[in-house]
Amino acid sequence: MSRVSLSGDFFLEPDTALEDIDGALTGMSVDAGVDQLAQAINGALDDGVSMIGFNADAVAIAVRRALGHATSWSDHTFDLIPATVLPPVMHVALDEVIAKEVAAGTRGPTLRFWDWDSPLVVIGSFQSYRNEIDPEGAARHGIDVVRRISGGGAMFMEPGNCITYSLTVPTSLVEGLSFERAYAFLDSWVIEALARVGVNARYVPLNDIASDVGKIAGAAQKRYPGVVLHHVTMAYDIDADKMLEVLRIGREKMSDKGTKSANKRVDPMRSQTGMDRQAILDSFADTFRGLYAINESAYTDAELATAADLVETKFGTKEWTHRVP
Repeated sequence: MSRVSLSGDFFLEPDTALEDIDGALTGMSVDAGVDQLAQAINGALDDGVSMIGFNADAVAIAVRRALGHATSWSDHTFDLIPATVLPPVMHVALDEVIAKEVAAGTRGPTLRFWDWDSPLVVIGSFQSYRNEIDPEGAARHGIDVVRRISGGGAMFMEPGNCITYSLTVPTSLVEGLSFERAYAFLDSWVIEALARVGVNARYVPLNDIASDVGKIAGAAQKRYPGVVLHHVTMAYDIDADKMLEVLRIGREKMSDKGTKSANKRVDPMRSQTGMDRQAILDSFADTFRGLYAINESAYTDAELATAADLVETKFGTKEWTHRVP
């Protein structure tokens, strides 16, 4: 890099420190990563410098994006796949199928909404099966368990009880962003979508979305070379009593809150919006259409066949589901 000139609406004391930052970046490789750039900036500044409202990491991210390593939402046309009823394990498999296609460039960045025809618990990639699942409760209610490819917590899914979507994008869209910032960045559109259905929502680090009355959603990510899978699940109308018979985790929290009523529901999206689930899904899709360029899409026969094969060989197997006992 040569003739580096940093500018922005930040505060910096003393003024001469700006020249030191420019000097630290001059001569750095255009391929230098965020950590390398930030280290160079910090090394050029003494203890008397005050960076107010920003830091060396923020400068390094801006440099990476300015050099063209990053893309913006407007640089992409997104495939939009509406809620399609499938066995829920197929949606778990489709996360891997779509992610690999986006990485290979055979499918564009994709937003797809889930819908499913049977109950399932989806546990995070690194969760312990025996710590999360009560096998007697799961058997009593006829609920299977599947492990997904991303981290995070368990998803208790019955038909119509939650709102789930997967957003699969090139890593260039979050180039230079920390994991925390990437979550907030990829959640930004749905915060607006929630406002349109009457929910005053905000991002809560690391991976939650909350409204004025508490948490309403959780997010999880998986990164492959060249692609980021980001998915979100929002509680619409969950039978909490049944959920706590199937999931071990959370029983202590519910007990601490004195939750004893039978047939208790966890229904933040239903109660806060007063809308049925499909209307919320439609509104979310319309919000995304209004913000970004989209291509109305659907699953191909080849994608569904590949996903079905993955169910047989991976996601539907005990070896995968119990890989963390």
